[in-house]
This record gives sequence, structure tokens and C-alpha cells, in this order.
Amino acid sequence: MEVAIGVGALLGECPRWDAATGRLLWVDIESRALHVFDPASGDDRSILFDDRVGAAAPTTAGDVLVALAGRLAVVDLGSESARTLVEIPHGEGLRLNDGVCDPAGRFWVGSLALDFAPGQGALYRYSSGEGLDRVLEDVTLSNGLGWSPDGGTMYYIDSMAYRVDAFDFDLATGAISERRPVIVIERGAGIPDGLAVDDEGGIWVALWGRAAIRRYSPDGELIRVLDVPADNVTACCFGGDDGRSLYVTSASVELPAERRSRQPLAGSVFVTDAGVSGPPAQPFFAG
Repeated sequence: MEVAIGVGALLGECPRWDAATGRLLWVDIESRALHVFDPASGDDRSILFDDRVGAAAPTTAGDVLVALAGRLAVVDLGSESARTLVEIPHGEGLRLNDGVCDPAGRFWVGSLALDFAPGQGALYRYSSGEGLDRVLEDVTLSNGLGWSPDGGTMYYIDSMAYRVDAFDFDLATGAISERRPVIVIERGAGIPDGLAVDDEGGIWVALWGRAAIRRYSPDGELIRVLDVPADNVTACCFGGDDGRSLYVTSASVELPAERRSRQPLAGSVFVTDAGVSGPPAQPFFAG
């Protein structure tokens, strides 16, 4: 595990590999920043917003979709201007969190209450043709999302449930059904946060508070534990030319964001050879 970006992010999250540009998108939620990292040059560019930014995704038009606290917007990387796509129908006490595009280019994003009140969040699906739909309610801390290699299964984490759930997924419509737990995280092993799915169907789960990422089989068997030199691991993604580079984000604050970690590498973005390849980020279909 190496340090790819040693910036000391407050709440680094949502790494996404943009295959079209060979760059890594990621966000620092509490610093209200979108980052664009070029591994070839080592340049890590940040674009600041007036509100927290929970997630980012490349688009087919070449710009970046961002999930701000109460809206989805498209950012032009040249001018750094943001154009609102849709307002999220929730109050000021909530914000958007982790989000990712499904294999058809729809953007899925969840929410949470700023005070982490149980059941106040939701999971949304947005497409340029169909607009915004609330897919799940009674969510506490919406986090990781991913799809099986064949696109027939969607994986989802509501962190405070301490598990990864699977749904049957209809690629044509984006409908989900048959919710069932596939991975249960034992208490004391960390809080499940972001996830990524590799080309073999392995499910990689970031564990907040336990300095680790776990890889599970599609039926929930623990296969591997990857140590990370920062306690609060938030998310991971596959990148690089061969898809074998696993990028890992972390946080230097506790939540609520009141205390800074004393770990020297907390808040860094790490990278390692995963030993298996994974897909790049699916771009948002701009329509």
C-alpha cells in the first residue's frame, strides 16, 4: 500500500477512475472539494464548492457530475462552473453522500441526516431521460453501491445496518427487487462504508474505524483482508491502464467532524496492486 496523494483530506470519499482521461476523480466532503488526480504527472487539482460534495462521476460529455448536499450538478472542468441538473427533495438537515453510475449510465446516490438520525435518508436514481426517482426510503447512512460483472445484481450498503445487501437488477429499467443480505459485518470489525466490485465478482468493502478493506465472494465468503495505514477507510475503486490499481480514500476527521486523527497518513489516498482487475467508472449518460 503506497500513498498516491498525501493531502490529509478531512473526509476523502468516492474515488472513481475516469478511463477516458486516465485520471482519478475523488471528493473531500468536509472540505467541499472535487479532486481530479493525474497519476502520470502527480498533479491533484481541487475545485471548491459552496456546499459539501458527496460524490462525483465522469460523464459521456466529458465533464463531471457531482452530488452536492441538496442537488446534482454538472461541472465544466475548464471553467469550473457548475450547472444544476436537479434539486433533491429533502430538507437542510440532510445531504447527499456516496453515488455511482449503473451499467446503463444512470446515477444512483444516497442521503443521510447530518445528525445521523435513523431512517431519515433515502436512495435516489437519476437519468437524463427519466429524471429523479426515490428508490429506497428509511435509510440511515447511505453508502457503497456496485454491480456484478453481468449487471444482474446490485450491491448496496446502509452503513448502520452493518451489512451489504443484494438486489436483483433490471438493466433495461433500473428497477431493483428481491432485497437480501449477502455480507454481514460483525460488530467491532468496523463500519462498512464504500464498496467496489472486481471483474471476478469479488466485493471489496471499506471498513471505517478498522484500517482495512475486505474482499468477499459473491455469496459472502471472506476471501482477503487488506490492511490500510489509516483507521478511517472510506471507499475504494479500480483504476490504471490494466484496472489492477486499487485506489483507497480515507479521512483525517472523526464523525461528527469535530476531531482530527493523529495518524500521520490519515486523509491520504492510497494505491496498491489488487491482484485482480476491476472496471473503471461507468460514465453518466448525458443524453
